[in-house]
Amino acid sequence: MFILAAPATQSQEIKRSRFLAVAAPVSDEEAARAFLAEHSVPDANHNCWAWRLGQAYRFSDDGEPSGTAGKPILQAIDGQELDQVVVLITRWFGGTLLGSGGLIRAYGGTAALCLQSAEKRRFILRQEQSVALVFSDLALVKARLSGFSDVSVARETFTENGAVLDLLIPDADVDVILGLIRDLTSGRAEVIS
Repeated sequence: MFILAAPATQSQEIKRSRFLAVAAPVSDEEAARAFLAEHSVPDANHNCWAWRLGQAYRFSDDGEPSGTAGKPILQAIDGQELDQVVVLITRWFGGTLLGSGGLIRAYGGTAALCLQSAEKRRFILRQEQSVALVFSDLALVKARLSGFSDVSVARETFTENGAVLDLLIPDADVDVILGLIRDLTSGRAEVIS
């Protein structure tokens, strides 16, 4: 998965219709709606958009034939493995009808060009897991975890007998990392739920 590092824009003209795409990173639905309200052009013919936030997504054809604008924009987002992003494409009609296929290509293509030109960062879905360790295991576990670039210690809280590590672990690696910690500590580590 990737997220946008900064907003991006792209424009193109297709059969005298002008398409302007604006994409931006967003953290929640409220931010996506605020972005759309701020960047929609009231005097344009259409302001079509799509956004994705994890499993949640929305799109709008804004008066274009159903399925010819919002869905192709969303497909461009998904095709580039992006998350936490909103894309708005504003169209000024140029007098030539593009037909359903032409609209799908125009909106999807403009969105794809915009997203391809944007600076992206790798985004990893992580979950927090707390692990209680005794002092004798602490240094070894931390040293081994430092070898995993996507695993980090969010907090370290000391107790009478050791420490509790609050770890951020990629969703796909939780079982492997927790298994490694159990193996390293001969089962003494306790996963706290």
